[in-house]
Amino acid sequence: MFQYEQQQRYFAQVAPGVEPWAAAELTALGADRVQPAFRGVHFQVDYVGCARIIYTARLITRVLAPLITFDCHSDRYLYRTAQKMEWTRLMHPHDTLAVTASTSNTPGLKHSRYAALKLKDAVCDYFRAQCGQRPSVDTVAPDVGLHLFVRNNRATISIDASGGSLHKRGYRVHTVDAPLQETLAATIIHIMGWEGQCPLIDPMCGSGTLLCEAAMRFARIPAGYLRPAPALAHLPGFDPAAWATIKKSADQSIKPVPRGLIHGSDCAADAVAATRQNCLRLPGGQAIQVEQRDFRAIPRIADAFIVTNPPYGVRLGDRAAAEQRIKEFGDFLKQRCTGCTAYVYAGDRPLLKKLGLKPKATTELSSGGLSGVLGQYDLY
Repeated sequence: MFQYEQQQRYFAQVAPGVEPWAAAELTALGADRVQPAFRGVHFQVDYVGCARIIYTARLITRVLAPLITFDCHSDRYLYRTAQKMEWTRLMHPHDTLAVTASTSNTPGLKHSRYAALKLKDAVCDYFRAQCGQRPSVDTVAPDVGLHLFVRNNRATISIDASGGSLHKRGYRVHTVDAPLQETLAATIIHIMGWEGQCPLIDPMCGSGTLLCEAAMRFARIPAGYLRPAPALAHLPGFDPAAWATIKKSADQSIKPVPRGLIHGSDCAADAVAATRQNCLRLPGGQAIQVEQRDFRAIPRIADAFIVTNPPYGVRLGDRAAAEQRIKEFGDFLKQRCTGCTAYVYAGDRPLLKKLGLKPKATTELSSGGLSGVLGQYDLY
């Protein structure tokens, strides 16, 4: 038996800084022995519970099922150990394969790419010996994803039970420059604590990721609603009937979004068009109101949650324009928004300071390899 089958223990990958919220989410979804770690959370749950987490969790990016953990001092020992594993229980020779690796403090495996290559060679050589043919490599959309983690001469080989990154919800069919990652947007909505108690407004909505994640949270739309069945469906012990029950139970909890509860706007016509198309992918998405309007043309906002990710120079290349825009947005918040709480996510802390408002709280959140910060502002 593989390690995850024996111990019922998995690892959820998350973006840096999201670990405590992801741990709380996993606990709420029924996981036991939840233990936050660097860029992830260890947790224990039965097979059905793992499937439920993959289908409904909003903050995690991937679920890894550990196959084996062993002492590993060299690439040769990695290769020999991996080649002895029962890979035919997990995949077929005609499946495509992708391997990622992370190594540290292991002199015999200093380079992650080389370690991933050795694991790939071991799997392919196993199938060549057993079946006379080997899997092909597909780094974009593989049938099976493997992950190797080596630290202090101790290695763990895991299989991606989620079947790719869980940030790919399936609703974002149209986009604009520098879109916010879906799991980051979900984390921001989670931190806000917004549950529909008042309107939510994004006055610089881009392609509508924050609006869509807010709608999914309010309407209880499972994060995996538009995704195909996860790689978990190919693992030993998968029960199609149990998976169908999980989907049916979660989908029955979906509720409508009142029209006017969620509102977005943007000065760019292509952004508004993208947002509208993306929102319509979701159940009840037609209730999300979207219009083309510069935030400077909005006369007033009262008693609402305001959340936005302004375009910023780090990603778009024009720092001066980004600083001027966020300064003008700060003036808008101070002069025309009363009784509101605003959450502004920026690519870096210096840019957020250009807002000209003192934050009640700030939270470091990573986005696309950039270290960003979320600021909370109470507007009276």
